[in-house]
Amino acid sequence: MPAEAYDMVVVGGGTAGAFAAATAASEGLDVVLLERKSEEEAGHIACGDAIKGTSTFPDVIDLDYLKDESFTNQNITRAVFENPRGEDLDVPFRGAGAVVDRKRYGEIILEEAERLGTEMHFETVVQDVTQDDDGRVTGVRAKRNGSVVEYEAEVTIDGAGALSILQDKTDFSGTTFDTNVSYSQFCSAYREVIDVPEPVEYEDAIVFKPAAELGYLWYFPRTATEINVGLGFQMTEDPMKLVDELKRDLRNRPEFQGGTVKNKLGAALPTRRPYDSAVAPGFIAAGDSAGHVNPTTGGGIPGAAQSAHWAAKHAVNAISDGDVSEANLWEYNRDVMTDFGKRFAAVDLYNIWGMAHEMDELVEIVSSLPGQQLLDSLSKGSSKMSFGLQLQTLVKTFGHWDALYELYSVRKRAQEITRLYNAYPSSPRGFEGWQRSRDAVMDDLYELVGTDPKY
Repeated sequence: MPAEAYDMVVVGGGTAGAFAAATAASEGLDVVLLERKSEEEAGHIACGDAIKGTSTFPDVIDLDYLKDESFTNQNITRAVFENPRGEDLDVPFRGAGAVVDRKRYGEIILEEAERLGTEMHFETVVQDVTQDDDGRVTGVRAKRNGSVVEYEAEVTIDGAGALSILQDKTDFSGTTFDTNVSYSQFCSAYREVIDVPEPVEYEDAIVFKPAAELGYLWYFPRTATEINVGLGFQMTEDPMKLVDELKRDLRNRPEFQGGTVKNKLGAALPTRRPYDSAVAPGFIAAGDSAGHVNPTTGGGIPGAAQSAHWAAKHAVNAISDGDVSEANLWEYNRDVMTDFGKRFAAVDLYNIWGMAHEMDELVEIVSSLPGQQLLDSLSKGSSKMSFGLQLQTLVKTFGHWDALYELYSVRKRAQEITRLYNAYPSSPRGFEGWQRSRDAVMDDLYELVGTDPKY
């Protein structure tokens, strides 16, 4: 079976795959992108559709074109946290956000990758990974048009998404690549796009509501009359029960009476810290396939775009050096960990704390927290509160002071985690020592909250 040879093979046509391919092609590499869906269906991915805007995207593609074509609502100025037991939290954003048409967005980023020189192979299902005698990943084996095709490449980029088949098929023995991955570190998401008869009052807001189990419902307006509604929940929970909860909530919301469901879709996504290392000889994982998702909100588009851009840049340099070893790709890990990786790792501590408490108690505590501080904790893993706000919060949370003390202690450990991720090692030689220091903080956290280790 003759192999098709490229400088880089990219698996997956989502945000990570498209941005990796676009970046590498723009640097002059011979790149092929493999996507299992047809060209007509490519880009159709389950997503909440809410993003911060184009400022977080690498400018390798035409961002004005992306914005004009797929940003259907560019006036998101606040987040609303609906409280089933009291007053809602209405938190203004420091900068405007947007809601996109995810299908159109996906089409455009693939179109841009092709315009920049990527060879696109749709309806191509990857089935295996190829490695040489030294363990270097040399490409993938896939089925295309009913035939088995082998793709050979200097570097393989894994943009295949959560629970990637590439990682199941690769032998990572002797590498630092993070294999400490389990089903319980992921969640499921389900969403519907619904046309409603009248404009909703929250056209300028993204709306969240806690679910009965650990998770949340969302209402994100693509336009005033087209709403993305959905829920995210841990894979340990019963999906049908939670989808029923979404259906009940929709029936009780007047704005959805007479609404028409346009589309339904589900997906899996990581609710965990980023992979400790996402490189191996000839191989880099980016986006969902490397845990580059905010583990509390589930937001993954910016992390996927940025990490894939870095991955391709380092791959280009490694190929130019004639050295695609783990050590020569290592700086990619540092780019991730010292940027959004440290925030996501810190936010994950709040997830661990939350899973140790009942939802009723969490709702009461969260309802008592100042809105901006809550938003900062969910997005950054850190927040600041004046002494006056601290006193007000203590009064409002009377009866939950033990849990609040735990939350304060979690915040301190989140600060320690942030410092450690800022000091992520510059080469694989310092990796084991860094992991020991990080794991010591995590062990302390598990003892504090009284829960089994997540990793």
